[in-house]
Amino acid sequence: MESLRMDYRFTAILILMLTMLAFFTEPAYPAESQTNVSGSNTSIEGGYTGGATTYQSGSSSNTTSTTNSTSNVKSAPPTSSAPSYNSMTQDVCAVGVSLGVQTFGLGISGGKHAIDKNCERLKLARILNDFGMKVAAVAILCQDERVFESMIQAGTPCPIDGKIGKEAKELWGKYDHERPDYTTYVKRMKDREKADLKAQKEMTKELNKMDKELLDTKPIHNK
Repeated sequence: MESLRMDYRFTAILILMLTMLAFFTEPAYPAESQTNVSGSNTSIEGGYTGGATTYQSGSSSNTTSTTNSTSNVKSAPPTSSAPSYNSMTQDVCAVGVSLGVQTFGLGISGGKHAIDKNCERLKLARILNDFGMKVAAVAILCQDERVFESMIQAGTPCPIDGKIGKEAKELWGKYDHERPDYTTYVKRMKDREKADLKAQKEMTKELNKMDKELLDTKPIHNK
């Protein structure tokens, strides 16, 4: 019975102490508050009564930081490469031609094969000469206006209609429009006509001058 009373007393004392502790103890609040948009904050908390440090007015600090970045990068598209064209064999007179154009918005490239006529003439003339057809080989080469002109200058005109030598020269003079160098030939003939006309005028002028001098030096006989 005595021990039961002791338990009651102990319980009553414990309840009384807890009640006093609840009434006389104050919770600890932070000494200051901060509001930041960006950054890092350190707040010291505790039950201080007069140790808080404040600014000139108030105890809050607000910081706002705004960063805007705009980039506009323009770069050209990959370069347009012209394709490569090669001859299939060494005995083909074909040349590869290609072209490429590149801009900021568009790239175009293309290519094709082109026939080299001068190469064909040389190969054909060589084959005809190997077969013993020398006149035919010369006739093939005479399709080039440079060869034709050189043959005329050498006094051995190119073959025409089975004729060679003087007979060929007469036919080329009659059908000069068939010459491979016809355009150059016509221009040369016009230049020669101008040169001949100029020389004729100068000669006429010189003859008239001589006649005048002769008349001035001839004595006059009075009857």
